[in-house]
Amino acid sequence: QVQLVESGGGLVQAGGSLRLSCAASGRSFSSYVMGWFRQTPGKERKFVAAIPWTGTTTYYTASVKGRFTISRDNAKNTVYLQMNSLKPEDTAVYYCAARFGNWSAETYDYAYWGQGTEVTVSS
Repeated sequence: QVQLVESGGGLVQAGGSLRLSCAASGRSFSSYVMGWFRQTPGKERKFVAAIPWTGTTTYYTASVKGRFTISRDNAKNTVYLQMNSLKPEDTAVYYCAARFGNWSAETYDYAYWGQGTEVTVSS
């Protein structure tokens, strides 16, 4: 079992930055692929970024490439999402997720989820 707790959301102006954190408890954090997803009201939850346990490769949805950076610190059982040059369309609830195996952009592949942290980008 893995418990995930996100933090770092808030209100920011367009062009600003936020860093989200996801603290994991439970065993074998370093073995999990960690992902960030986001969801707006009435819409499906969508993939944002993922990082395998090695941290040497990262994956992003096209709309955030070059602006967002996912990273992890296995010693601290924490994964981060640095978000720069934020746009109003980045407004969403951001969720951290974990899975064993290969990386995936599909929500159904992730077994563990945090409660979400809200990010609002004003224009």
